[in-house]
Amino acid sequence: MRVVLLGTAAGGGFPQWNCWCPTCRVARSDPSRAHPRTQSSIAVSPDDVRWFLINASPDVREQLPRLPGPRDPVPDGVTRHVPIEAVLLTDAELDHSVGLALLREARALTLYATAATIDVLERDSRLLPTTRAFASVAVREMPEGQPIALVDRAGAASGLTVEAFAVAGDPPRFASTCRPGHTVGLLVRDEAGGGTLAYVPGCGALDAGVERQLRRADAVLFDGTFWRDDELVALGISTSTARAMGHVPIDGPGGSLRIIAALPAATRVYTHINNTNRILLEDSPQRGALSAAGVLVGDDGLAFTV
Repeated sequence: MRVVLLGTAAGGGFPQWNCWCPTCRVARSDPSRAHPRTQSSIAVSPDDVRWFLINASPDVREQLPRLPGPRDPVPDGVTRHVPIEAVLLTDAELDHSVGLALLREARALTLYATAATIDVLERDSRLLPTTRAFASVAVREMPEGQPIALVDRAGAASGLTVEAFAVAGDPPRFASTCRPGHTVGLLVRDEAGGGTLAYVPGCGALDAGVERQLRRADAVLFDGTFWRDDELVALGISTSTARAMGHVPIDGPGGSLRIIAALPAATRVYTHINNTNRILLEDSPQRGALSAAGVLVGDDGLAFTV
């Protein structure tokens, strides 16, 4: 299974358009020390031809050209090419779902999501009705704890399965209800090769249940939003801690690094990184600590095979 990180930043991207924190300043003045990043999303493929998009960010138009596909000149008679087979969502947050509306020119989309996420997209953000005004959207529910086959645009089995599992977190602040399954991690498995990817871009607590799921994976992409629990408080940006915002910090008591570094997965990567997080600086002590632990910092365009 081929995996491409299309975007690795948290909401707002990096540098964030309205932020002049120390890391955003470096990104603007010296991008070689702090690479610009788009909002988090990945794509997976069993064959480097059929790609499944996981989370549809507001930057999807910029991100999809990173996938292999037709390039100019296209074959005679080809006037449209949709480079993805379906979209999978881990939640209904705007930075993971606005891209659905931006994909409306596809004319037909397939969406995999939990019942709770589908409900928010239907009733609260109204992204599903908006997208349906331009394209048909086939919705397939992902029940927690049950692997389901991913099907390509032609209706054929792709050879990949996906299994959703619960993680701690809050529903989107615009959600009218709070139902189980509003935030999940995903296990994507290649049935032929046996490789398994865990993708968890948002997680409020790395408890025993989540750790158990991560230990099933050969590659782990995990929530790297904040380095410290009080990161935004210390910068005077917010009065909320990382955990209060639904993200376990990397460092400090109960931080994720100790567990992520000890996982048996051959590939361990932090993604969904907030613009304030100093792991974004190539030469920071925080980046050095991750390197010493054998954990990568996700970069847009990073690709690997599971």
